[in-house]
Amino acid sequence: MKLIDDLNWRYATKKFSPKRVADEDLEKIVEAINLSASSVGIQPYRLTVIEDSSLKKDLGKNSFNSQIAEASHLLVFSAFTSIKQEHIDQYIKLVAKVRETRIEELADFKNSISTYLLAQTDADNFNWSAKQAYIGLGTGLIAAATLKIDSTPMEGFDAGKFDELLGLKEKNLKSVVTLALGYRDEENDYLANLKKVRLPIEDFSTKVS
Repeated sequence: MKLIDDLNWRYATKKFSPKRVADEDLEKIVEAINLSASSVGIQPYRLTVIEDSSLKKDLGKNSFNSQIAEASHLLVFSAFTSIKQEHIDQYIKLVAKVRETRIEELADFKNSISTYLLAQTDADNFNWSAKQAYIGLGTGLIAAATLKIDSTPMEGFDAGKFDELLGLKEKNLKSVVTLALGYRDEENDYLANLKKVRLPIEDFSTKVS
């Protein structure tokens, strides 16, 4: 299975080369993330794709993650800080448009979503949204690996600074995780040629028959 080979090949790259990820490959990764599984399909997070070297440098300043500044592209996953009726209304309109369905026919679906999500606190909905952003992150990691593009998922960043520099607060968003994309610098990355270390399947997985 090629996917297994691709996943064995990938690792959390520590040093990137100056080589740039091609636009068409970047678009494939973003499209894959957009197609990720999402609870009720509402996609309560957004993706910011950064190539600008100066901005990456500012975002990575004082961070132990040098990959923020060195990567070809930096993807920032940002979760909704709250979910309002307007978000649900916009989603229902999109469903009706794409599936060529009358909005009235989606009333029960809309009510079930609204009843559940609007009863939660903002903190609960943010946590729910952030978890879905991580599903997108996983898809991005896999998509990059299939294209033989290196990647590094990162949490160790100043979310407040990211939110300010990217104008996320005004968009009802808060950054939760990032994904650096590029190509490994095999001469300077000590992990580049080391074998992947994972648990044996029999220790990792329990089969219940």
